[in-house]
Amino acid sequence: MSGLAGLSDWTSAAHDAALKVVADPVLRDRWLECEGTWFVGVDALPTGPDGGIGGVALPDSLLRLLPPLPPLHPAQLSVVYPGYPRPRRGESAAGFAYRRDRCAAHVDGIIAEGEARRRFVTEPHGFVLGLPLNVADPGAAPLTVWEGSHSLIRNALAGACDAGQGALDNIDVTEVYQAARRLCFKTCPRVALHAEPGEALLLHRHLLHGIAPWQDGAKAPPEGRMIAYFRPLARGGHAVWIDPAPLV
Repeated sequence: MSGLAGLSDWTSAAHDAALKVVADPVLRDRWLECEGTWFVGVDALPTGPDGGIGGVALPDSLLRLLPPLPPLHPAQLSVVYPGYPRPRRGESAAGFAYRRDRCAAHVDGIIAEGEARRRFVTEPHGFVLGLPLNVADPGAAPLTVWEGSHSLIRNALAGACDAGQGALDNIDVTEVYQAARRLCFKTCPRVALHAEPGEALLLHRHLLHGIAPWQDGAKAPPEGRMIAYFRPLARGGHAVWIDPAPLV
């Protein structure tokens, strides 16, 4: 989404705060991963429950395009640096290959739990909203999606829900989810999304997405390629999350 009046003011305030976040040694120790090439930054940007930061609210031009928002968690501050990806701490060789070759593609809210890494829909998000905080080249580790994957993922998980005859958050979706991802890789076009400050990236909650490798020669500011992400929970929880509606 582009041409959103007032979003540049929010972006400027968020960028100022982001520079302080990534300079904080405690936060760097907690969130700097992949051998220094990715600052994961979950809940690291000090936004308020309304999404505002530094006295600047999210603009009405953006909010009008979204359903009414619940109180928001602090935004994720995802910062990527040249050289990404490198292996994450504790990541297996297979896990790193998936990160490198498939952008660590995932659906937000489907979480691996326990030593066995079984997957459950733990966090039923309504959508994913990405707000770029600085200008970077299109090849600077762009957000990457598999076009149309949301329909395949949703259909697979809805089938698991029907077969499980229980609440979705209690159903182990590991095999169904992994099979759906493989189908998406075979049938859905992989698309890199590029946006600049003042624009917004709005993803369906079931959309398969990840971070592409940093391409040789791609440029970004010294602080890296920065994007803030909001993931509000779906109103109505899991029962609404599985619905095919665009935004909830």
